[in-house]
Amino acid sequence: METSYSLTNIDETEKFCNDNGIEFSCVRHPPVPTVETMIEEVKFPDKEVVLAKNLFLKDKKKKTLYLLVAKHDTVVDFKALAKFLKTGSSNIRGGDSDKLEEILKVKGGSINLFCILNDNEKKVQLLVDKSLYGQEWLGIHPMQNDATFAISGADMEKVITLSNHEPQVINFSELVVLSDTPKYKQQKKEKKPKKEKKAKDEDLHELGITISREDDFSLWYSQVITKSEMIEYYDVSGCYILRPWSYGIWERVQRFLDGLFKQSGVENSYFPIFVTEKALTKEEDHLEGFAPEVAWVTKSGKTDMKEPIAIRPTSETIMYPAFAKWVQSHRDLPILLNQWTNIVRWEFKHPTPFIRTREFLWQEGHTAHATKDEATKFVYEILECYAKTYEEMYSVPVIRGIKSRGETFAGADFTSTVELFVPSNGRGIQGATSHYLGQNFSKMFDLWFENEDKKKDFAHQTSWGFTTRSIGAMIMIHGDNKGLVLPPKVAQVQVVIVPITNKDNHDEILESADKVFATLKGSGIRVKIDDRKNYKPGWKFNHWEVKGVPIRLEIGKKDIENSEVRVVRRFDGKKFQLSTEGISQSLLDELDKIQAGMYDKAVKERDDRMKNAATWDDFMSELNQRNLILTPWCDQESCEDNVKERSKEESKQAENAGEEVLTGSAKTLCKPISQPELAEGTKCFACDSNATSTALWGRSY
Repeated sequence: METSYSLTNIDETEKFCNDNGIEFSCVRHPPVPTVETMIEEVKFPDKEVVLAKNLFLKDKKKKTLYLLVAKHDTVVDFKALAKFLKTGSSNIRGGDSDKLEEILKVKGGSINLFCILNDNEKKVQLLVDKSLYGQEWLGIHPMQNDATFAISGADMEKVITLSNHEPQVINFSELVVLSDTPKYKQQKKEKKPKKEKKAKDEDLHELGITISREDDFSLWYSQVITKSEMIEYYDVSGCYILRPWSYGIWERVQRFLDGLFKQSGVENSYFPIFVTEKALTKEEDHLEGFAPEVAWVTKSGKTDMKEPIAIRPTSETIMYPAFAKWVQSHRDLPILLNQWTNIVRWEFKHPTPFIRTREFLWQEGHTAHATKDEATKFVYEILECYAKTYEEMYSVPVIRGIKSRGETFAGADFTSTVELFVPSNGRGIQGATSHYLGQNFSKMFDLWFENEDKKKDFAHQTSWGFTTRSIGAMIMIHGDNKGLVLPPKVAQVQVVIVPITNKDNHDEILESADKVFATLKGSGIRVKIDDRKNYKPGWKFNHWEVKGVPIRLEIGKKDIENSEVRVVRRFDGKKFQLSTEGISQSLLDELDKIQAGMYDKAVKERDDRMKNAATWDDFMSELNQRNLILTPWCDQESCEDNVKERSKEESKQAENAGEEVLTGSAKTLCKPISQPELAEGTKCFACDSNATSTALWGRSY
């Protein structure tokens, strides 16, 4: 027998939660009738809470009522939603307030997930944003809008289960309005394939990217990574499924980078994922840098562990006790080890697939050397491996630099870095880092050796890492409003062949396409032939554009007659005819041109946005135009802290004044290794101290 509920206020909601084992914390605040005011007023001091947006809706044609629960920043396109729900009408609008109060027992401005419990007769359909599942904490009104409960994502699902409603879970980034998209208008003349129902029902995916980078970069990125089949969302917040299209990129980058490491004498190994609390806390600065992100295992089944065990956020404290066992003499050095593995860092910032995730793939290298010179030389040798990987594999330019003291890896003497820039949104991305740890860890873990003078000395160490964040950076830097643009060296498919057939010449054209396919494959080109019968050529063109395949070959009747193929380059849209004679070498040359062209384009776009500023006013002017800024700087950590606060406040003021600016704090990205000479007496741009270096600043992920 189903239980019925009747919740009308905070007290009844609190009792419901207590009765059903739903943990919650509550904040009181002024009434917040809109999600905008909710964002301003609702603050939980001890946790990162995702606020819920709630809409009561009605389908005009069928009179169906809906309660929609979504993330506060979810874009809800009502026409697309109507199509998804198959209402038969494009008119979904706000539901009547009297129905809202009659059925859900709540007033407008206080709508919330709990009110679905009052719909005992199931007159309302529940629609839930897919991105809410697996969230750490959700902010939901307890039937009145002067209070907000924080409940876990798991408890959200419990509330839904107790309501006895079967929710429709919706990925809003996948919804598009067919009639309003340019792609649709172009393809409207082509009839949808009728042979397979699947082809007919996938029209939401078929139309490709519907949001431009310029209008909403975040939503554009979300569409690109899902529609190109790079990522599948998962029900644990901040964790994602890497589909073959993205994992294949990682495999190629891994092989390339691993080869560079081996040229430097590095060997691969594997160390456990778990680290004891005692080992992790041994180096205080190191722990302090990672403490908020460490995930702990505290139970085995239902039994409490004798002591908590951490899941590695990085492996210095796991590997160095072993190093200490292996080293007695200078003859045992250097140790040059690397491992390809996963990492867990339980970040509370807004997760972004590839860029900021709670679990990610990486390599981490760790070395021990007899001298400081040898160790620091190796730091830069590895940094060059990273730069080469970005430049040669991803066609992404980097700036080589040294981190400021405030941005240095916890426990390191200094951190070198390769920094990237996304022109579309004006943000920097830390590409990879290589650290000189000095003797900090070796003294802590008793990693000493007898040197050539028969004296005891502690090893000089390095650590360095490169992650799947690099894939996200590549997407952001090269992607366009049609989707992915893949550099040929990392693309899973470098050339796709699309036969253009009709019933009279179908077999002849497929035979020619197969011959071209075999020729290209035999030359080592990663090639695919798209001979699916249930999709028209136009749909295939769009599909492979979204997925970013570098070259598309079209083969039709006239192409066969002229012993040619039609070539379309994804990178710049260039189209031309190419003879089938010597086609493999021609396309290999073309792929090289694309790889180089993508790099040159990215360099120009970055350099055009790199500005110089000698004063604070010039700095803020360039920063608010979403640029990178080079400034004279005093190298003082207190100065950088001040810049972060001032830039955040002033950009917020500019936004409030109606200016279109990128808000948030600016920080040093690095001090470029290639330093211009400073004139004597040059002052820091942000304070009255003398400048000691040139620093690169920007807003970053």
